[in-house]
Amino acid sequence: MKTKIFLLGIMVLFFTSCKKEKAIVITTNDYCSAVDTVTGIMVHDIFSPPVASRIYVYPNVAAYEIMAQNSPKLLSLQGQLKGLDSIPKLDPKSGVNKNLAALIAHMEVSKQLIFSEEALEKYRDSLYQKWSDENQNEFDVSKEYALKVVDRIKVWMSKDNYKQTRTFPKFSVYTDQPGRWQPTPPAYMDAIEPHWGEIRTLVMDSASQFKPIAPYPFSTDKNSSFYKEAKETYDTGNMISEKLIAIEKAKSEQIPEESAIATFWDCNPYATVTQGHMMFAKKKNTPDAHWINIAKIALKKSNADFETAVFANTKTSIGIFESFISCWDEKFKTNVIRPETYINLYIDENWKPQLQTPPFPEYTSGHSVVSSCSSVILTSIFGDNFSYVDDSEIPFGLPKRSFKSFKQAAAEASISRLYGGIHYRAAIENGVVQGTNLGNYINSKIKFFKSK
Repeated sequence: MKTKIFLLGIMVLFFTSCKKEKAIVITTNDYCSAVDTVTGIMVHDIFSPPVASRIYVYPNVAAYEIMAQNSPKLLSLQGQLKGLDSIPKLDPKSGVNKNLAALIAHMEVSKQLIFSEEALEKYRDSLYQKWSDENQNEFDVSKEYALKVVDRIKVWMSKDNYKQTRTFPKFSVYTDQPGRWQPTPPAYMDAIEPHWGEIRTLVMDSASQFKPIAPYPFSTDKNSSFYKEAKETYDTGNMISEKLIAIEKAKSEQIPEESAIATFWDCNPYATVTQGHMMFAKKKNTPDAHWINIAKIALKKSNADFETAVFANTKTSIGIFESFISCWDEKFKTNVIRPETYINLYIDENWKPQLQTPPFPEYTSGHSVVSSCSSVILTSIFGDNFSYVDDSEIPFGLPKRSFKSFKQAAAEASISRLYGGIHYRAAIENGVVQGTNLGNYINSKIKFFKSK
């Protein structure tokens, strides 16, 4: 009997030992799930689009730098992104699981950048327990190395001027200066991130490197280019309203395509709803989140491996980050009045746009810059004519939309701002040029792969 018990104990120890030695497997889905978790927290915390771009880029770079260690394919971004250097070297004999370390680094850097830390910690801790149970030693050494990289990334991102901009003065509104941006209904919010153009760029020489051509001079003359553009936005909004009324009368469930496009690409985290004496935020994706999700869709459709997932998220988030710096620099230098304000003052005091006007100056269109830049970058990764179904807005009650390419999606995102009544055509078209030039620059400037 004692012999049997002894043998049973030996067998238990044997199988336990075998279990502990099993390598921890980290997949593309795991990385995308972590990114999705951060996105959900950002929606909950109501981060502005520029700040959201910062929350995406630093965790991705942290993960990428780990994947680039001792890689036969990937090049480090040290010396390529401003201020990035001294990433701790990885001993190839250390037993570190790079995929695991990269995912840990992503979560730990993300935790430094959000408000609702507890939500991310709950997600992280459940994974930590799972990995610890699978292989304690592999988890420990991978986590130890990841945290060393995290510490270096924290120092790097602390020098991007973000903390300093928190103390800079608010944007000044001068109602006696015609043509200058003013807060818009219903919340009449202060301008969001007026100093974002002072954030350290990662790739651009300066925030103004891709400065667009100047907007049309402000004018109330009906023969002026500015008035004609405002009138186009006004007429487009009225056309869509007439279609909506006709559909309502016909008791049809179909909505005008222009309205569907505007709503799908709204991505305004500051949209507010008024009910009686109550006003509250209607939480939505930012444009950053929408394009990061498109990257995820492309990764899953192409069955991309973990390394490609980290690379694609990193390159896309760099483009988005630079796009907001470039766009916001221009917005707060030109301070162009929004169509809603102009039309109410000089054309029709009762007119309302299809979408709620976001709280910052008009020129150029952020959607145009970000979408165009993202489409150029994603095309460089997955190829042109990459068709996909975009389900990014399903959590917010909107249907899927199909696209034949990233460029087609970007073009639709851009024109959606005219349909929504929140931009003039010049801001859209010149924003497309701005974002396209930036995307091409990033493609040519940053080297992600070693020469064959």
